Amino acid sequence: MLRPRPTLHPPGEGRRSRDRKDRPVAIELPRAKSVQVDPTQDQLKAYVAEMPNAQLTEFGNYNIKAVVTARSAGSTFIVTDDPSRTTKQTMPRDEYERVAAAQADYIAGQDMVVVEGYIGPENSPLRRPARVFIERTNSNIPGMQAQLYYPKDAAWREQDALTVIYTPNCPAPGDYPDGRLVTIDLDNWVTRVFNIDYFGESKMGGLRMWMEWAYQQGALAMHAGAKVIPVDGGEKVVLIVGLSGTGKTTTTFTRQNDSLPVQDDIVALVAGGDAYATENGCFAKTFGLDPAYEPTIYGALTKPSGWLENVAVSPEGKVDFYDDSYTANGRGTFGLAEIPHFDPRKLGKADVLLILNRNESIIPAVAKMASKEQAIAYYMLGETKGTSAGGTAEAGKFLRVPGTNPFFMGHDYEQGNRLGEMIDSMDYDFEVFVLNTGRVGGGDDDDRSKKVKIPHTSAIVKAIAEGTIDWETDPDFGYLVASSVPGFDDPELLAPRKLYQRQGRLDEYQDLVAKLKAERQDYMTQHTGIAPGVVGTLG
Repeated sequence: MLRPRPTLHPPGEGRRSRDRKDRPVAIELPRAKSVQVDPTQDQLKAYVAEMPNAQLTEFGNYNIKAVVTARSAGSTFIVTDDPSRTTKQTMPRDEYERVAAAQADYIAGQDMVVVEGYIGPENSPLRRPARVFIERTNSNIPGMQAQLYYPKDAAWREQDALTVIYTPNCPAPGDYPDGRLVTIDLDNWVTRVFNIDYFGESKMGGLRMWMEWAYQQGALAMHAGAKVIPVDGGEKVVLIVGLSGTGKTTTTFTRQNDSLPVQDDIVALVAGGDAYATENGCFAKTFGLDPAYEPTIYGALTKPSGWLENVAVSPEGKVDFYDDSYTANGRGTFGLAEIPHFDPRKLGKADVLLILNRNESIIPAVAKMASKEQAIAYYMLGETKGTSAGGTAEAGKFLRVPGTNPFFMGHDYEQGNRLGEMIDSMDYDFEVFVLNTGRVGGGDDDDRSKKVKIPHTSAIVKAIAEGTIDWETDPDFGYLVASSVPGFDDPELLAPRKLYQRQGRLDEYQDLVAKLKAERQDYMTQHTGIAPGVVGTLG
């Protein structure tokens, strides 16, 4: 039986630019040479077969070698004449109108495809129509996008649709890097993409607008996976936030107690604790994909129904998920129907939030937040090591991205405060943890270091769900660290101080503690609107 749709009541006031009521706005698509509406997967594959950069693989599916291999964050602008409404880079509306007109002129001579559906399952109070309008010459993108939308029904209305107008072969008019441009018009719920053939811009084009809209409804949209873990006496709903490439999808799909995934990328949390899914499929990173550790994802992407992008494929069609000579940011999509999964319509209240941090020094494999303020602080810190998913500007660098959500369109402190409001609204114990999915004691090239492996993280997630971890207070950071975890064989990953002490590096450890505390304090002072008491939890 499906759960009823609750009425959302904003738990806190939105910023001034969000005070206006959301309203349907009919966005008329540009006129084109021809438009095909909602073609089937077989029809789209027939168009893809004509693409010079498409290759049929040994699995009977297509891999597309895109020119662009990651998100184009440096070419992405929010359309507004009031730059104070966001911390992202902005574009004035008159410039936007100029580039939009140029895109419309280009589309007039093109054969186009439009795919339509929903973001959110049928019982979600945050369900919203969405569509992407794109050149037929890049039909892999609508093929992949169609797998992520929930299907249309008789209630679908174009005047409510979050719209992505996408021209992968049209350079942006003006002085933009490599002629690439993404414009986000939040007043009219339209994203335009120029000269980029990477699928991620279609996926996030709709979801980024949806996250802003969800915030306006009083929800918190998280860059998160979701899974349901059976335990004695019931089930635990676990949300997993993390930057792309840091283990979010892997952690979501790795099974504990026959757990099932619900969502791999974006989840909304509403007042009272209910969580809601967004996508009817998954967009998974493929580099290093191993059927031994990730059998569900591997199985789905090696079916004829799966789509691959920028994966290494030999001239004979042989797929190599370990070849990163073109990029380590290979990707693939598949529908939820292709895998065992928990019904997104029955997700219920979130019990646990896991914040992934791919680190290489003194962050333990798991830490439990000791207070709401500490949970907000570490959610806001969003610490991790960047991967190829964020492009060369992020890969290999240590980053702080609040909420590990680079797609939040407002001021970053707002999502931290909204998390606190969500926790306050819950009448049950909502637990928040930080998981290090990287290393302890040094980088890959340091033979003194140790890696937190997938089985380590899986044992931790299982024990969190079952409540079987023994905790003690960390003397340096004030959060709780595990003194023991069932099925976990390395205490030095649980308490990095022990590794540094055994190796005679305790002075180095203390220096790292002092440096990290100072850096965190300095960073958090940027977020002047953050709730009282949050910064003080960082020591």
